[in-house]
Amino acid sequence: MADAVGSERFAAAVAAIDAANADDPNTIVIAGVERPKELAHAELMTTWVRRLDPDADEAQLLAARAHHLRRWASPRRDYPEGRAGYLRWRTDLKARHAEEVGALLAATGYDEATVGRVQAIVRKDHLRTDPATQTHEDALCLTFLETQLAGVEEQLGDDRTVEVVRKTWAKMSPRGQAAALELDLPATQRDLLARALAGNSTRG
Repeated sequence: MADAVGSERFAAAVAAIDAANADDPNTIVIAGVERPKELAHAELMTTWVRRLDPDADEAQLLAARAHHLRRWASPRRDYPEGRAGYLRWRTDLKARHAEEVGALLAATGYDEATVGRVQAIVRKDHLRTDPATQTHEDALCLTFLETQLAGVEEQLGDDRTVEVVRKTWAKMSPRGQAAALELDLPATQRDLLARALAGNSTRG
């Protein structure tokens, strides 16, 4: 699989995904540099998948790169308020991301089996039972904790952010949780993590 990951086809697919995400009008500062949000998140996701699973295959890495492909094109505000609206938005997002990456990969020359596997990981099919999908989820959670926790705290306040962190923790495998404990977070965010894990140190 290493040869496939180093192939021209793989490089072309990653370049196409990155070009699409580079259009994100939303930005995020990573290591002091302002970047298109989904482009930066895609790179972080890829890094985390590689760290969590050094043997990650081509489909896993493509799914990591395209996990939120053009996410800004379907904003939360387009759906009703409340949990039902939120869940519908999330479900529709996963389906749209899978459809769009499928078309992109097919145009790059990928076979149906590989396209289907990437789409399944992006949709998070068989989470908990598919190791590749669980690694994908762990990487998502780690990227969130690493880059978005401060923004959530500012928007929701400490108590609700603690609940968000608890729910995030429950989605992660023990391997992902161990990686989360090693994140170099600011003191305020480490305090939030500690509060979230108080009495909940095992996977929920």
